[in-house]
Amino acid sequence: MPPRDEHDYEARRQQIIEGALQVFSRDGYEKATNIDIARAAKIKSPGLIYHYFKDKADLFRQVVEERANVLQFLLRSDDMMDREPREVLTEFARNLVTTLDNRTSVPMFKMMLGESIRRPAVAAMFNQIGPWRAFRFLSRYLEHQMDLGKLRRMDPGAAVRCLVGPLLAFVLTREVFVQADSATLSPETMVETAVSVFLEGMEIKSDSAPD
Repeated sequence: MPPRDEHDYEARRQQIIEGALQVFSRDGYEKATNIDIARAAKIKSPGLIYHYFKDKADLFRQVVEERANVLQFLLRSDDMMDREPREVLTEFARNLVTTLDNRTSVPMFKMMLGESIRRPAVAAMFNQIGPWRAFRFLSRYLEHQMDLGKLRRMDPGAAVRCLVGPLLAFVLTREVFVQADSATLSPETMVETAVSVFLEGMEIKSDSAPD
């Protein structure tokens, strides 16, 4: 058997990921079929998908991981624990908003919300891919910064929700419950405002003693 050409292999894998992104976004996770994915990816045999991915769940996971900036950010999470809160939280918030505000990601985001509400098992799978990893990192990071005396001591899980909530609301009011200012409020403005408001309540000022 001839050795595998890594460049061709990766090119075909990305081709399948792009096709799967279209189908998952259009039809939802449960209704997406290998036949439709193969057609969208412009490959002849649906069975070829399993040469690159273990199953549909593995394909979906890799679609989300490779097209979501925030998950790429989380891969570097261990290197961020001692970096300054404003720097880390701004980078996280920017990646989250960029991921959810991306034109190719919005249909996927809507699909994940809809299917998660209807199917608890699918919601659990989606949670493991994205939200659980993000919340775990942020909770660990905030608690570490509290231990260092840079942030006020409080429940890290509650604090994470105070940061993430406004960012999700920003995307929802642009894409689902559209508000009048949605076209003029930029992602960068939202990121800077959300992080500044959050840190205003969390940071320990230099003239203050830790709680």
